[in-house]
Amino acid sequence: MHYRIADGHPLPHNPFKAIVAPRPIGWISSVDAAGRVNLAPYSFFNGIADDPPMVMFSSLGRKVGRDEAKDSVSNIEATGEFVVNAADWALRDAMNVSSGGYAAEEDEFELAGLEKAGSLEVRPPRVAAAPAALECVLDRIVELPASAAGLPNRMVIGRVVAVHIRDDALTDGMFDIAKARLIARCGYRDYLSVDSLFQMTRPKGGDREALGS
Repeated sequence: MHYRIADGHPLPHNPFKAIVAPRPIGWISSVDAAGRVNLAPYSFFNGIADDPPMVMFSSLGRKVGRDEAKDSVSNIEATGEFVVNAADWALRDAMNVSSGGYAAEEDEFELAGLEKAGSLEVRPPRVAAAPAALECVLDRIVELPASAAGLPNRMVIGRVVAVHIRDDALTDGMFDIAKARLIARCGYRDYLSVDSLFQMTRPKGGDREALGS
């Protein structure tokens, strides 16, 4: 089968997010100008550079069905800081709770029963139980095309300034994502947990930059 985006898909559910999968979850903690804490997961998230290390996440610029800016994006725009917390199998339910469309004054850490931990370089707290966390400062916010519903999309790009790794998530000095059982977003209501890895040796020659050196 095939279809043009402009014509709409002929399936019962949109397959796009299932095709672009699995996607790592950026569990973003931020604070607003008044110091109120927000925590929300974003599956349009990834690392985009290695040196210096940089990450991005993107979302609708406004809450669906409400004429309010998304708290994470507006907080970061105001303060210039955020933390990316890794979500693992043990934290899956708390991550899901934090995805709700709560009012700005609600603290998702408290709603999800999560302990806060202090950061080294930025004001937002991190999820104490997370297997890893990346403290970030804002590099830029990129305006993306609006959706068919007229809701704008915005991409937040941050530079990583500090890293936290839980000791038990390390194996022989390497971050062990299978041991940590990181979770990722797939399509529809589906998630997966990483519990096995395989290795391949890169062939000699070729464009090392293109291969992700």
